[in-house]
Amino acid sequence: KCRTGPLDIVFVIDSSRSVRPFEFETMRRFMMDIIGNLDVGPNATRVGVIQYSSQVQNIFSLKTFFTRADMEKAINSIIPLAQGTMTGLAIQYAMNVAFTTQEGARPLHKKIPRIAIIVTDGRPQDRVTEVSTQARNAGIEIYAVGIQRADMNSLRAMASPPLEEHVFLVESFELIQQFGKQFQDKLCGVDMCVEQEHGCQHSCVSTPGSFYCECNPGYRLNVDGKTCSPIDMCADGRHGCQHQCVSARGSYSCRCRVGYYLNQDKRSCSMIDYCSFGNHSCQHECVSIPNGHYCRCRSGFTLQPDSRSCRATDLCNGVDHGCEFKCVSTEGSYRCMCPEGQQLQADGKACSKCGAGHVDLVMVIDGSKSVRPQNFELVKQFVNRIVDLLEVSPHGTRVGLGQYSSRVRTEFPLNKYHSADEIKKAVMEVEYMEKGTMTGLALKHMVEHSFSELEGARPLSHNVPRIGLVFTDGRSQDDISEWARRAKESGIVMFAVGVGKAVEEELRAIASDPVEQHFSYSADFTTMTHLVENFKLNICPEEGKGEMEIRSPCECEALVQFQTNTVAILQSLTEKNILWARSLAQMMARLEDLEKQIVNKK
Repeated sequence: KCRTGPLDIVFVIDSSRSVRPFEFETMRRFMMDIIGNLDVGPNATRVGVIQYSSQVQNIFSLKTFFTRADMEKAINSIIPLAQGTMTGLAIQYAMNVAFTTQEGARPLHKKIPRIAIIVTDGRPQDRVTEVSTQARNAGIEIYAVGIQRADMNSLRAMASPPLEEHVFLVESFELIQQFGKQFQDKLCGVDMCVEQEHGCQHSCVSTPGSFYCECNPGYRLNVDGKTCSPIDMCADGRHGCQHQCVSARGSYSCRCRVGYYLNQDKRSCSMIDYCSFGNHSCQHECVSIPNGHYCRCRSGFTLQPDSRSCRATDLCNGVDHGCEFKCVSTEGSYRCMCPEGQQLQADGKACSKCGAGHVDLVMVIDGSKSVRPQNFELVKQFVNRIVDLLEVSPHGTRVGLGQYSSRVRTEFPLNKYHSADEIKKAVMEVEYMEKGTMTGLALKHMVEHSFSELEGARPLSHNVPRIGLVFTDGRSQDDISEWARRAKESGIVMFAVGVGKAVEEELRAIASDPVEQHFSYSADFTTMTHLVENFKLNICPEEGKGEMEIRSPCECEALVQFQTNTVAILQSLTEKNILWARSLAQMMARLEDLEKQIVNKK
């Protein structure tokens, strides 16, 4: 075994095309024979291997393996590169990468010899003299081993002085294993710590041709290079103790302040959890502090004079009030409140909002490139505002969504989600398709797929209205007339919403009769809000804002009966500026007409 102290050794192996396969096998054996006689380990000799031809490949670095078995396994798995012979490039890599501390080389101040063993069989195809000089000046000792066809001048240019101890020429690959023993003796040399009186106070480390002294942990080497002095770890700030450091000869220990205990790392401290002892008697919460604890009450309670019990000051926080929406504290009691447009139920806790009727609603939105991404986000918000109007549940309103451009994509079918929150979340995750505007194809997909029982539409025998809402911002690139007609013939009540460059003629062709009540248009995406308000008026008139009469909460279902046949007489969706221009008398007249039609339908 090579016992002259730790080394950092990197093999630089020529795997150019001139090295035949059986010759490369002898090079593997040569490396493994050398490694087999080294004392390898993280604190002993470290080994790295790189191979080169026209490029350099790192097989394993100095920090990768610390057992001979792992190294030999990696060496046996090397696949030769079989290209050119760029020896200078390999030396440059060894200097700039392989012998860096990041790759596992020990720092220079530790005086661990850095040794590069270059094995080559040919003349380099690049310059080696200058880069070899740089490597030697950087502290790398270079052994140059040439085999068979190697160029002696190049070997001498690469190797460290004295050349007779660092340049070797082997006549053939067959002889390299015999040469390995000779090279082993050169590399390891004699154990200088044994051969002479070293004078080291603690320990001696042998290196090729020399030695140096090391001190035990907790000591530093004095300027004489032989004797050692204890290090005051507490004074130099390297102890890592969180609270207090206690020095000892050549060592130290950490100590915690009162009220804390030392953790397993023997450095950090944690506060003693007095609350965990279980004898605090706090009614609500116990809070540990150094040297003790104190009691704390939950929000809405105050701590009593005994410093343990709590009394409620806000009953909404202090009791399980059960309010669905909001709890309001009163003197010694509380009451529940509902949001605007909803009313409190008989239990005094639950709220109910407008019953918009049970429908199967499929919305198909335009995802063509003319919409643009920022407007597409507005469209998704438009869809979610419509969802807010509905009572979504498996037995109530079901909602599906599709997107079209040059093709049609079902974003989610009618039976996918069972709550408004789930639907709104899914809508905001829809990705913009771009490309063309095939509105006719979208209508065809709606008729053939979206309202099928397979995708969640309820059977026609259940008399659940089927509503299709088509959103578009431009002229369709295909014919819409046939599938718009088929949609209405199949019993789907069609709404058409247009924005920007949408064509009125196409919107009217899509919309159900009476057309004026089933299509709407907005000049641009930023003014789409009024479309939602119009659509809301059709579903639930009492919640509409503007000049319409405000009715008491939850009369919407009885007034409109959206779940049967009143969807066909919804109010028309019009542009915002026209809506604002209508007089109160006109709106009242339309409301009266709507109510009369509902009564007649009954």
